[in-house]
Amino acid sequence: MKVVIIGGVAGGASAATRLRRLNEKMDIILFEKGEYISFANCGLPYYVGEIIQEKEQLVIQTPEAMKLRFNIDVRIFSEVIEIDAAKKELKIHDLKNQTHYIETYDTLVLSPGATPIKPAIPGLHGNMVFTLRNIPDTYAIKDFIDRHNPKRAIVVGGGFIGIELAENLIERGIKVTLVELGNQVMGPLDFEMAALLHQYLKEKGMEIYLEDGVTSVRHEKHYSIISLNEKTELKADMILLGLGVTPDTTLAKTANLIIGKRGGIQVDKHLRTSDPNIYAVGDAIEVIDFVNGSPTLIPLAGPANKQGRIAANSICGIKDEYRGTQGTSVLKVFDLTVSSTGNNEKTLKILAIPYEKSYTHSLSHAGYYRGATPISLKVLFSPTDGRIFGAQAIGYTGVEKRIDVIATAIRSGMTVYDLESLELSYAPPYSSAKDPVNMAGYVASNILKRQHEIIHWHEISMLNKTNVLLIDVRTPQEYCLGTIEGAINIPLDELRSRMQEIPKDKEIILFCQVGQRGYLAYRILIQNEYTNVKNVSGGYKTYLAAVQEQSNRDVFRYEELHNDNS
Repeated sequence: MKVVIIGGVAGGASAATRLRRLNEKMDIILFEKGEYISFANCGLPYYVGEIIQEKEQLVIQTPEAMKLRFNIDVRIFSEVIEIDAAKKELKIHDLKNQTHYIETYDTLVLSPGATPIKPAIPGLHGNMVFTLRNIPDTYAIKDFIDRHNPKRAIVVGGGFIGIELAENLIERGIKVTLVELGNQVMGPLDFEMAALLHQYLKEKGMEIYLEDGVTSVRHEKHYSIISLNEKTELKADMILLGLGVTPDTTLAKTANLIIGKRGGIQVDKHLRTSDPNIYAVGDAIEVIDFVNGSPTLIPLAGPANKQGRIAANSICGIKDEYRGTQGTSVLKVFDLTVSSTGNNEKTLKILAIPYEKSYTHSLSHAGYYRGATPISLKVLFSPTDGRIFGAQAIGYTGVEKRIDVIATAIRSGMTVYDLESLELSYAPPYSSAKDPVNMAGYVASNILKRQHEIIHWHEISMLNKTNVLLIDVRTPQEYCLGTIEGAINIPLDELRSRMQEIPKDKEIILFCQVGQRGYLAYRILIQNEYTNVKNVSGGYKTYLAAVQEQSNRDVFRYEELHNDNS
């Protein structure tokens, strides 16, 4: 049996090595149009930032090593340009010798990946405009920085690649302006969680233009000028595009394979395409969203690796199936960690799935042990049975650990009630006796049990202030540093003695810094014959992050940057 794999990296390389482990006699050929068959895709920005200093560290597997260990016929600089599915033939372009030839297959695995989005904007080409998708792209960016010592870079797009590139450029001493068409960076996060990241990025010296896009680029001798929708012009020494990726379906279309509604190659649960002799894996395919069951595109290395293994199992007759993707991810942003899993609020709204949400800001470990820092955690769940739909977290330590726990809970069909009872490892340097995941479970469960009526940050502006009393239950010192407009200050510890100041014929809205003291105040009032009481979920911290200005435009002057560094 001859299996041909088109494309390496996560999906293709995983399929190839798994096939060999299962069948020593199989004829396996892997085609890669570039030089590198398996490289650390997610590590590329860190080579630009010189966190990874040796080129060799980016290469996971070489053609020679794969041939020696796995006896796989690896053909680099070989571009498959056409699939004749009826004849089971491939047309190959040998890029080194500039020749063409035909190769046959019994079973084909497509792993072409995705291509960077580069919109048809005038001037978005040139030697000062870069995208980052592979090792040659990485070398080009770093070589440009090393040779030209740019002072200002503009990164277009605030997704994973855009943020990682921006961070690493700043680590190289470059002033970075981030331009994002949406109202937030990091699409997997909901707005109020991304708002926490916006403030941090500004603190780290990044200039952010939100809800603005590039209309054109023109290139002068030593710099480029980007024109934005809002009639702003920005000068830069280099431009980097981090606008996301789109599935590479060019070859699939030559084989007349079905392309799904989201634009990826359509596959079944065994990763088989509409042609029974062709499988597809990785960023090019449409997957099923594990949480909501809809087709989606989630280009992540972890799922691609698993898909390669499952496709190989299916080819070898081993029963296996891909159950969907949750989109569990993590991002380092300087000292901050951003992580998420499952569906966000935007997705649930689009699909009209009823949901409830909760916010907690628990410490990463016991507060009495040095170094404890807050973890801002949002959990989305069913309002009827508490099934977990998704979670997002931001903090300095222990963030990805908590999201991994919740990702496991989602995969297991657990509810927020189960989060309450999870027995998680505890010692003061690592957690608290009530882990942040447990705390999220307690808060969400109280909401579902109607033991805690809440109001969310975005609902505050819709209140009829004549019928509402806002009470800030923090200390007077905290109150003086900033509060919600119109709120009076009754500290929690004075609440019982000052209850006569609180009318029973108005709606009472309570809030504190993160929600905990507001909850305690809620329980006091509700047991003292106050019937119309709510607590602001996530407290003033969540509210303030979301309502304050997100952008910080016009921070840098191109000429001043060059004068200061001349």
